[in-house]
Amino acid sequence: MGEAEEYKAKTMELARVEAIYFPVIFMLVGLSVIATIFVGGKEVMQGKITPGNIAEFVIYINMLTWPIASVGWVMALVQRAAASQKRIDEFLSTKPEIVSPTNDEVEIHGDIEFRNVSFTYPNTGIRALKNISFKANPGERIAVIGRTGSGKSTLGQLLVRMYDPQEGEVLIDGKRVRDFNLHSLRRQIGYVPQDVFLFSDSIENNIAFGLNSGEIDRKSVEQAATHASIHSEIESLPEKFETIIGERGVTLSGGQKQRISIARALIKNPNVMIFDDCLSAVDAHTEKNILLYLNEVLLNKTSIIITHRIFSLMSFDKIIVLDQGAIAEEGTHESLMQKRGTYFELYEKQQMEESTLAN
Repeated sequence: MGEAEEYKAKTMELARVEAIYFPVIFMLVGLSVIATIFVGGKEVMQGKITPGNIAEFVIYINMLTWPIASVGWVMALVQRAAASQKRIDEFLSTKPEIVSPTNDEVEIHGDIEFRNVSFTYPNTGIRALKNISFKANPGERIAVIGRTGSGKSTLGQLLVRMYDPQEGEVLIDGKRVRDFNLHSLRRQIGYVPQDVFLFSDSIENNIAFGLNSGEIDRKSVEQAATHASIHSEIESLPEKFETIIGERGVTLSGGQKQRISIARALIKNPNVMIFDDCLSAVDAHTEKNILLYLNEVLLNKTSIIITHRIFSLMSFDKIIVLDQGAIAEEGTHESLMQKRGTYFELYEKQQMEESTLAN
């Protein structure tokens, strides 16, 4: 709020200066023309110069008007550019906290373990995770369920090493995530974030983003789009897969952006898949189609489905229920229903909502 008020005050001050500067400049130009004609007229009357000489000086004055008037405008631009360049320099000189410790590339098989992990966001001081421990064997399907703000998304961000935990370790195939080559780690994990980012490029290039140029072919792009239940909608567009979408996918709906992001993750065919609330913007029919495809695609892949909903169409080897950053319950659907705890309450509430909407 204080910065906004300061910006407002400086903008108003600039407007006041410009409101005085430009009228004064043009007033001086007008006075110069009048003075030229007055003095020149007297000289013509005395026979010292001709009327053409007066016209010449008036033209000279008009030619000098814009260069003089633009001095203030140029100075304002220079100062704004200097301030912008200062911020750009600060950004370019910032060193990332997350760095790759090695150039070695190691194949990931999908054995994932969180060992006593606690994490607090450095900028806000919010404690997102508290002593989290669980294990996912290669090929297992894990669901992470919890209410908004329970720390679900943080698990995915730690796994792709967007952050490093302050306590505990995140391991893949028995090796600490922080010891992997960053490029190799993220290339081998299919991650669908909650906040989708699409580029101002063709749909095909957005789906194939992250692949090497030699790995891209239309057949694999179309197959990934089919599995994400977006192929038919892309084909209905005038330029189909060559359609250019705006920055952040502004020409697409929220559900379409999410499904393109799912296709982007599937096309890499990784051994580890992370879906962070990736079906929140799609309708029930589309969600059903995507889940049916995912049941087939995720076979023999370690997958972590992060969601605030319970997908009854998918079978999970383990369900983890988070509450305020800690594991409240853990087990299969049947065992958690028998406990009649937090998971049971979420499931019953969701069933009631679905039945209400159906009626």
